[in-house]
Amino acid sequence: MHWATILIIAGLCGASLGQYNEEEDMAWLQYYMRQSRMSSYNYMPYYEDENTPYVYSYLPAPDTEPEPGPEPQQAPSWQCPQECDCPPNFSSAMYCDTRNLRYLPFVPYRMKYVYFQNNQITAIQEGAFDNATELEWLALHNNQITSEKMGKRVFAKLKSLERLYMNNNNLTKMPGPLPRSLRELHLSYNQISKVPSNALEGLENLTALYLSHNYIFEMGASLKGLKSLILADLSYNHLRKVPDGLPMALEQLYLEYNYINTIPDDYFKVSPKLLYVRMSHNSLTNQGLSTNTFNSSSILELDLSYNRLQKIPRVNTNLENLYLQGNQINEFSISSFCTVVDVMNYSRLQVLRLDGNEIKRNAVPPDAPLCLRRATIIEI
Repeated sequence: MHWATILIIAGLCGASLGQYNEEEDMAWLQYYMRQSRMSSYNYMPYYEDENTPYVYSYLPAPDTEPEPGPEPQQAPSWQCPQECDCPPNFSSAMYCDTRNLRYLPFVPYRMKYVYFQNNQITAIQEGAFDNATELEWLALHNNQITSEKMGKRVFAKLKSLERLYMNNNNLTKMPGPLPRSLRELHLSYNQISKVPSNALEGLENLTALYLSHNYIFEMGASLKGLKSLILADLSYNHLRKVPDGLPMALEQLYLEYNYINTIPDDYFKVSPKLLYVRMSHNSLTNQGLSTNTFNSSSILELDLSYNRLQKIPRVNTNLENLYLQGNQINEFSISSFCTVVDVMNYSRLQVLRLDGNEIKRNAVPPDAPLCLRRATIIEI
């Protein structure tokens, strides 16, 4: 009886040990299958404590037809939507560009770079990016997005967003509020007519602002607080005056193809790093300029072509490229380039274009070669 008891206990222990080994084998198999899925294209990472799956639902506008094909997935927030590609070797990027989409699929929370350009998207629903708060690049250009179909706070939770591309859409207003982390803002080729003074408020990290090819008639002092702004492209708009208060860090200012006719005295001197100023195809006259408007030591290139100037404005001797073609200038004034002409005082000008004016070739003063000794191109 004693030995029988021992054998029974041993049998039970063996069965229990066999059961434990079998469970261990199953756990290893599950781990292996998870690893295999991770190496496939649309992998699904495994998390032991998964939260309730995030569902991004899109409600199309009544007057738009639904996108042909599959509807947006109701999938866990870490899964790549079926409309897009999420390469396993670049797990923080999601490519949804050029797919004839009319809606925004959900964005998994792990994403940092998302590309929706070249589609037919018309709306951005409120909360569309609330799940992906770590986004750094967001490409929405070349779509049909309108201001009326954008949530008022769609970018509010994107605290890490650095680049926002919304050029080539149908926006009529500045989007906002915008994240303070933003470094580049691309809004060219829209239908924006006004930039309110607070539209860019708090964007102290912004280095590049692209607002060309809109209908902007007023900028106010919207650039004043942009402490890091290096490039401002406001060309091809309806501006009648220059923006108030240029940032100190500004290096490139593009204002060509507007209707500007006056520039305040010492306007450019508040930006001591300014290198390139382009104001061609405006309505500038000598009456709208002060004597020293362009006498800024930092400017290297100045484009004033195709305006209404009758005299060459005074420029600094550090200027290297000056474009004045297509004006109404009728005299060659050497004092515009050199206040004193001698061996030690001369202009650094390399390119001077005066073609398309009313100046005659024989009107060039005899001391011009001494003043403009660095010039390699002079067109009259």
